[in-house]
Amino acid sequence: MEKCMLNYVLNAKSNQFYYEGKGQLSIKTFRNGRAHYKTNSGFFAVEEDSYLLLNAGDYAISIEEETEVESFCLFFTDELAGEVMSTLSEAEHSLLDDPFKTKSSAGFFEKTYPISADLSQQIDYFRGNMSFQSATWQEEQFHTIMEHIITEQCHLQNEIIALPALKRSTREEVYRRVSVAHEYIRAFFHLPLTLKEISHIACLSPNHLIKNYTAVYGCTPHQHITAYRVQKAIQLLKQPEISMTRIAFELGFETPASFSKMFKQQTGCSPLSYRKKVILDKKD
Repeated sequence: MEKCMLNYVLNAKSNQFYYEGKGQLSIKTFRNGRAHYKTNSGFFAVEEDSYLLLNAGDYAISIEEETEVESFCLFFTDELAGEVMSTLSEAEHSLLDDPFKTKSSAGFFEKTYPISADLSQQIDYFRGNMSFQSATWQEEQFHTIMEHIITEQCHLQNEIIALPALKRSTREEVYRRVSVAHEYIRAFFHLPLTLKEISHIACLSPNHLIKNYTAVYGCTPHQHITAYRVQKAIQLLKQPEISMTRIAFELGFETPASFSKMFKQQTGCSPLSYRKKVILDKKD
């Protein structure tokens, strides 16, 4: 893959979109809907409260929504991440001795990350002002955002340290595989997933997956699937035009009764009671 010599932004709106090809180091953010990605690392779903970090390589994106989804994706040159990493980690005298030394590219864990308040503010600032600012100003924003990304990468070490493996390289590989399972669950929680299917995607035995998934996320894969389904159900129940049957099927349940039972177990009230409460709250 040829090195790209430009940092650039892709800002677009669409409710139906598909693309596959090669891309450089990038972060993907979206508003008003979700986008699905597939890479050599796995499957990803990106929504408004998260961003996807992808290394350079092949990927495919698809958007299939009823309303327009806005994308704001930042693409970085191979050298920029390495340069920022060096500035943050190397001693001051080393940076002074050879300020223009070619920096090696930095590799990241490919996964979705929650957008911190600081990063969200910086991205919104970039999006809101880039149309009337100079190229120099835009380059500064790429550097600032990359600093945020690298700083947040350091927080991953706490999750990796929680894994029981002795060697650091082993812990990182286990973390990468557990992340693959987590991203698969985030992307397809609305389907009838099985533990065997998830463990196969992650290249971990079912028991090994449960043990390490719980160490990283504090819950089992099944508990995470349930949590995502409840979260999505709450969103859909706030839309009275969507029937209970449709919600049940959209979340991967075979019958509305099984959906209702799960929802009541998790929230303490039935879906119908929750919807009535939402309607009454709106009237107040």
